[in-house]
Amino acid sequence: MSIYLQLAQAMFPNVDKTPADYEEMYPARQLSDGARVTRIAPSPTGYLHLGTFFTSMVNRLTADATNGVFFFRLEDTDKKREVEGGADDILKGINDFGLSIDEGFVAPGTIVGDYGPYQQSCRAEIYHAFVKSLVEQNLAYPCFCSEEQRQAAREIQEQKKDRTGYYGEYAICRTLSPEECLAKIQAGESYVVRLRSMGSEQNRIKFDDMIKGAIEMPENDEDIVLLKSDGIPTYHFAHAVDDHLMRTTHVIRGDEWISSVPKHLQLFKTLGFKPPKYAHVSPIMVEDNGNKRKLSKRKDPQAAMHFYAQQGYPADSVLDYLLTIANSDFEDWRRANPNASRKEFKFNLKKMSVSGALFDLDKLNDVSKTVIARMDAETVTNLVIAWAEEYNPPFAALLKADVAYAQGVFSIDRGNAKPRKDIAKWNEVPDYVSYFFPSLYQNALELPETIAPADAAALLRSYVNVYNPAEDKDAWFATVKSICADHGFSPDVKAYKADPAAFKGHVGDVSTVIRVAVTGRRNTPDLCSIMQQLGVETVNKRLNEAIENWEN
Repeated sequence: MSIYLQLAQAMFPNVDKTPADYEEMYPARQLSDGARVTRIAPSPTGYLHLGTFFTSMVNRLTADATNGVFFFRLEDTDKKREVEGGADDILKGINDFGLSIDEGFVAPGTIVGDYGPYQQSCRAEIYHAFVKSLVEQNLAYPCFCSEEQRQAAREIQEQKKDRTGYYGEYAICRTLSPEECLAKIQAGESYVVRLRSMGSEQNRIKFDDMIKGAIEMPENDEDIVLLKSDGIPTYHFAHAVDDHLMRTTHVIRGDEWISSVPKHLQLFKTLGFKPPKYAHVSPIMVEDNGNKRKLSKRKDPQAAMHFYAQQGYPADSVLDYLLTIANSDFEDWRRANPNASRKEFKFNLKKMSVSGALFDLDKLNDVSKTVIARMDAETVTNLVIAWAEEYNPPFAALLKADVAYAQGVFSIDRGNAKPRKDIAKWNEVPDYVSYFFPSLYQNALELPETIAPADAAALLRSYVNVYNPAEDKDAWFATVKSICADHGFSPDVKAYKADPAAFKGHVGDVSTVIRVAVTGRRNTPDLCSIMQQLGVETVNKRLNEAIENWEN
């Protein structure tokens, strides 16, 4: 047995599988040619960030474009930063906002797929088998340096203005003989395992980033840590093994990882793996006092997906908006294909912003109003109730008490050629529909300044006498016109505009008087439909209350 085999056996006495065994356990996926396998691999360190969700969407779209696979792997090797429930929170957010996961953790408590475990803390024996193989080949070695030794080396590097890191003359344990290493291990000394880098900073590596284009960087010459002293792998090493065995073809991640690509490419080469294609997503930016900066967890509530859930943005609204900042041609495509599935849009990584897209909450609201306007009344009712059950239970109970009535409310001015775009998110709905529900209704009976209360009361007295709940929209408007002239209002808007001094107002003003009396609003959907939904008793009651108020 060679000395390197002896060293590897001493370091990993319980490892009985080889890399070849795992290659057999996790064979190439049986997918069509060109199918892309993508993944999202977050750490369970807190809530779902908009940037993580955005990157998840890009991974999902990339897989969809080629009939590929999108999987979720949990990178939980850093137990100190782990937040209880963090993984479930991330998964719930991804699912709730409309992204399906094919494999791995597909929902809280649900794992599917043949390439697991999909949790790094459960894959220790796999990592150890690959590191053992590297030690056998003298491509990795144990490092016994203490933190004090490492700090002393850093101080020397800083004094000499050398780059900090474990490389060259500063890689102290690299020169230990395998016999010396074996003796230290047998003596029980603590160690980490490092890669024996064959790189030189003088050399350059080039790779084609699918978003940012051609990138050239110095080759990695650091002997990076593969396994920490407790046997837990570093992110760099674990992701290389995992992405290879899970047969990931495209690694799409935040551009903060670009600086790590030389290390990662070196790891893939050293391990004998074909590297994946890389695409680095620029951060989502916000404007701050005329300057652009990254969306911040600390400063920006909209950085958390919880914000969109609490506000009640539909999943389709969030996805449609994020696609407008992912690919600039999506907006035109959506305008031309208002009812088409997003899967029909030809998403392209190369059309993504190189510098970072600007987040615009107002634009999200506009997109969301359009999305909600396209929904039918049943869908709106169901989605509002689902949102309210979590964030406004009393309102949910109110809607559920008479779902048919609620559906009638949401059907007004919906489903026609030009539906109104009044609602951007579900937390606006309780106020928006309040005049339909006695427990929510409050009417200050505030008229426009151009209409005198006495005139308003007189108009309503005339209208009460001719009000017919069975009238359709055209007949209803004709009735409103019929009471105008007797009170000095023009039934014809054009006639009023031609000679405004001759009238107190026009038919639109008379409609406003009725609208304020019945709803408390000056701007609502179709008033005839609203009055029909409210019913004769409620309408008459509100008209008479308004007459009494304005007469006094």
